[in-house]
Amino acid sequence: MFNQPYSKPLRYSDFFQDNHMASRPVVPNTVARGQLDADQALYTGMLGSNLVADFPFPITREVLERGQQRFEIYCAVCHGRTGDGNGMVVQRGFPPPPSYHIDRLRQAPVGHFFDVMTHGYGVMYSYAARVEPRDRWAIAAYIRVLQLSHNAKLQDVPAPERARLEASK
Repeated sequence: MFNQPYSKPLRYSDFFQDNHMASRPVVPNTVARGQLDADQALYTGMLGSNLVADFPFPITREVLERGQQRFEIYCAVCHGRTGDGNGMVVQRGFPPPPSYHIDRLRQAPVGHFFDVMTHGYGVMYSYAARVEPRDRWAIAAYIRVLQLSHNAKLQDVPAPERARLEASK
């Protein structure tokens, strides 16, 4: 085993008659480990050329907590902890992003937020290399929670919870 034959990649070799190279072509339709992105909605936020309107997986309390954690790490510095667009870097002179609470963003499909995190928008750069796709969806879910909480009314609270809140006054 000490003296094993080897070939230098991309060098001429008589061993393979089809292309006379030591390295072999990749098998057609080969997918690198961890690169199978078959679920288009999950990995792109799009179905065809349209932004998705629904989340590609169920949103649970754990997903929302993960979204809040990731939002506070990556997004709150510009967008503010409540999504009002007045984060710490904005207070230091950076251009403010739009508030999540404006009508245009409240009515935007959820795929819009995923797409912006993936590709960037305006002065915001892409977070695709920093935030995994499922975490981008979790952040988008948390943005929806911020939007709902900002415009919430007492009638939106379930009756048992409303009674408990009013009793604690």
